[in-house]
Amino acid sequence: QVQLVESGGGLVQAGDSLRLSCAASGRTFSSYRMGWFRQAPGKEREFVAVITRSDNTYYADSVKGRFTISRDNAKNTVYLQMNSLKPEDTAVYYCAATPQRGIPTMTPRGYDYWGQGTQVTVSS
Repeated sequence: QVQLVESGGGLVQAGDSLRLSCAASGRTFSSYRMGWFRQAPGKEREFVAVITRSDNTYYADSVKGRFTISRDNAKNTVYLQMNSLKPEDTAVYYCAATPQRGIPTMTPRGYDYWGQGTQVTVSS
């Protein structure tokens, strides 16, 4: 069982930066694949980024070059650095984890544990 707690969301202007954090419980954090998803009002939850156990990273095309996912296994924390934010980035951002191996999935079904979400609002 893994518990995830996100933090770092807020209200910013277009072009600003934010860093989201996701703190995980448990002793086996390093063995989990960690992902970030987001959900805007009236839309489905969508993939943002994933980092594997071996630190390979993958991004949605919409955030590539602007967002960076990273992890600190000593702190049981995964981060999402978001730069050059746009109004269309406005959403609730969720952290997710799975012990699954193999090719990383980019759908919510591929993850077993979820945080409660943190709101990111980008004004124009």
